[in-house]
Amino acid sequence: MLNTKIESALNEQIGLEGYASFLYLAMASWSEREGLQGCANFLYRQSDEEREHMLRIFNYINEMDGYALTPAIAQTPHDFGTIQALFDKVYAHEQKVTNSINNLITLSYEEKDHSTLNFLQWYVQEQREEEALMRDILTKIRLIGDGAQSLYYIDKELEKINRATAAKETTEGENT
Repeated sequence: MLNTKIESALNEQIGLEGYASFLYLAMASWSEREGLQGCANFLYRQSDEEREHMLRIFNYINEMDGYALTPAIAQTPHDFGTIQALFDKVYAHEQKVTNSINNLITLSYEEKDHSTLNFLQWYVQEQREEEALMRDILTKIRLIGDGAQSLYYIDKELEKINRATAAKETTEGENT
């Protein structure tokens, strides 16, 4: 059974994950409008992934005899200026999520909630991977530049990352 501090903090995390899903959805729409289908496809996948993260916590709370709450999602921005500015926002948001997960870990230690501590370990690994991926994308954008011709190459790079991620997920799904 979850204590009220843990349950409340996990419900806040649901809101953060839900916001991330909607933020990446808005970013995908902006990318499509800008003619960057590879970027859009990558961001649609990220949006789906964030929703899965939200549902994982939602289900955990209910499984632990808590009460998972559907979050109110704040309006996301809809204009991102440049692809680099967009991915700067993605990276900053992933860092915010990582910080929130770390705070949940600390709270779980303080409350001696070993089950939640164990549950959150998956998120620690996931956030490490997410931050590394977003740093890699930003490095590529900085190397390629974000001028008109460069956008074509950035778009192709993100489509390549998206395909590799999809292939990895398919392989992992077959192995479980």
